[in-house]
Amino acid sequence: MTRFTSVLITVIIAGLATASLATAEPTIDVVKAGDVQWEHLNPARGDKSPSAGTLWGDRNGTGPTGFLLRPTDGFESPPHIHNVSYRAVVISGLIHNDDPEAADMWLPAGSFWTQPKGEVHITAARGTNTMAYVEIDAGPYLVLPTEQAFDSGERPINVDESNVVWVSAADVAWVDQSGRGGPQVAYLWGTPDAGSPHGLFVKLPAGYAATMDSDGSVFRAVVIQGQVDYAGNGLETGSYFGTREPTTHHIISDTGNDTILYIQTNGSIAITPAAN
Repeated sequence: MTRFTSVLITVIIAGLATASLATAEPTIDVVKAGDVQWEHLNPARGDKSPSAGTLWGDRNGTGPTGFLLRPTDGFESPPHIHNVSYRAVVISGLIHNDDPEAADMWLPAGSFWTQPKGEVHITAARGTNTMAYVEIDAGPYLVLPTEQAFDSGERPINVDESNVVWVSAADVAWVDQSGRGGPQVAYLWGTPDAGSPHGLFVKLPAGYAATMDSDGSVFRAVVIQGQVDYAGNGLETGSYFGTREPTTHHIISDTGNDTILYIQTNGSIAITPAAN
């Protein structure tokens, strides 16, 4: 198990001057989970393959992409490799992803794992509604036989939800620390410096209304837990919103549950409490 240590916090609970953001109306992509188009992840295996639904990019193309993975209850893949490395977050159910000889390590919702390219592994699932979010930096995403295995130099990471390190406003020198129950952040991969790609969790308390300013050229967010109102769209778990330019995002967390967003970006983020 890898436990992530604290790093320089670039998410600031503060008012951020929007003058530095683009003045033109940004292009925002929104994909509701209920509108996702599902297909076989590995067409060669037909109905034995998990389902996959693209949220952004093109899984069969050469660029980066993010998609939902939906295996059936009791699914277990044969040993295999991938031609590209990937990162993934469990949204619901339980997933085991490891060396074929490894003991079962079932990752629950809110867990994070990585799979290096070329490394032999299996993927298994438990639960009638198991789902995960998977992203790659370059495609296409292929499933290949073990005979083509190779060592890329990368090593896998498996982080159980219970080992995710959350940082709150009480732990860092954020400018606005007024009130209680503010957002929390957990860094997962990359370096959170302006211009550097990185991934993180942002947890918004139930009923929390926020203005989230992003200044990067990449901002991609997936609802991992709970539900949010995003610009008038009700987004359940597995839903996506993203932009390719600096943008102000207006988000309200569901009143009944905390919301967890997985965010990939190459810029900084500022979260400001807003009135409902």
